Amino acid sequence: MKSIKAILYTIVITLLTLFVAGCQGGGAEQSLVLSNLTKELQEGDLVFRRGTGVVGRIVTSVDINGQYSHVGVAVLRDSAWYVVHAVPHEPDFEGDIDRVKCEALESFVGRYRDGAVGHYRVCAEPELRARVADNALRLSSMNIPFDHDYNLEDSTAFYCTELVEYLYLQYGISLSEGRRTEVNFPSLLGRYIMPSDITESTKLRPIY
Repeated sequence: MKSIKAILYTIVITLLTLFVAGCQGGGAEQSLVLSNLTKELQEGDLVFRRGTGVVGRIVTSVDINGQYSHVGVAVLRDSAWYVVHAVPHEPDFEGDIDRVKCEALESFVGRYRDGAVGHYRVCAEPELRARVADNALRLSSMNIPFDHDYNLEDSTAFYCTELVEYLYLQYGISLSEGRRTEVNFPSLLGRYIMPSDITESTKLRPIY
């Protein structure tokens, strides 16, 4: 049975959908964005995006210091770039659950064609970042559900920033460095790791 918080969250999303358009603009710059990303991308890098749909607008409205709404980890598979991320409301097929998944970079970046994209690298050895990428791929194959309870104490489900924090924390690196954002949005009351809590890390450097 869904938790009360998850039910309330679904109601809020449904109501907001009536008032906020899930925009997906023309995106003439998408090929340039992808070109710049793939030139510099390395395994274990973080790829951020700013969604212009309902969920993205909610995140950026409560994350006052941030410019992104979502994040995932870059992985290289069969000579192609992918992003492993935990995401709600983006099913790949009928009956798909909200989960940790591996998505082609082009799809991840292109979903919101008029949204901002960011590329950051963790200040760690390439071998460690590659191990993080391998672990991310492993988790994406396990159908781990999205964490609708936003519970940082439970590693059986993840939301996006919780996932990247968890992946690097396994190797002793806290990307959030203990930062949490107090949220007072209906059904999401509490303290969470928001995208800006990650981008402000002294352990990251911006690439793009």
